[in-house]
Amino acid sequence: MKLQIHATLDYSVPVPTDLLLHVEAAHLPEQTVSDAVIQLGDHEHFARVPAQDNIGERISLRVAERLSVDYRATVDINRKLADISGLEAVPPHLLPGPTVPYLLDSLYCPATRFRSFVEGEFGPLSGGARIAALRDYIHQRFRYVPGSSTPQTDAMDTFVQREGICRDFAHLLVTLARASTIPARFASVYAPSVNPPDFHAVAEVFLDGEWHLVDATGMAQEGEMAKIGIGRDAADVAFLTAFGFANMVGQSVEVTAL
Repeated sequence: MKLQIHATLDYSVPVPTDLLLHVEAAHLPEQTVSDAVIQLGDHEHFARVPAQDNIGERISLRVAERLSVDYRATVDINRKLADISGLEAVPPHLLPGPTVPYLLDSLYCPATRFRSFVEGEFGPLSGGARIAALRDYIHQRFRYVPGSSTPQTDAMDTFVQREGICRDFAHLLVTLARASTIPARFASVYAPSVNPPDFHAVAEVFLDGEWHLVDATGMAQEGEMAKIGIGRDAADVAFLTAFGFANMVGQSVEVTAL
């Protein structure tokens, strides 16, 4: 699938502030990025820095008064697809080293607190069958409600409240996968069916020796997601991180399937 992406950000910045911007689709074997252009307003500093696990790049900026961003790109997705329910888990002792940190607790994903729950509810299932059941459980039991959570909401909060946004659904699926001893990480993506249109968040799980994107909201399929970046949770892959104050004036994301 080929996607056309257009994202804009407009933020007021009261005093000169350092920022990290992470909105560009990553150049990866599974997706080809072309016609990429990013236009930035006035800035005092610009540098590109590798993102988590060298998947994509962040832009380091220092701006005063205003942050203005206009990003456009075309992404051709050629990801290898599979029925996740038929994939096998990799035993922990055979996992590649870079996947091991994604078994552990992180700021928004307290996986160890959910081990008894996943074994009690999903004990007979393993590997991809367990992931498919976790995805369907979240999709069916939790409500997608824009504005229902805050940047501080973690997977336990979402589990108790039974509602959230894509970020919360992704955190919960990542948490339950890790509690099942399956490496899982948080992925930021562009996808054409997200409603309301916005930056989207999904889980990515390691099965049968490869990473696979899984969306518990049901709004995006693996073959139509353009990956921006990955991390242990949202703290690693925010589209904008401000080391100071930045107030949103306007923001838009348009993703069109060509």
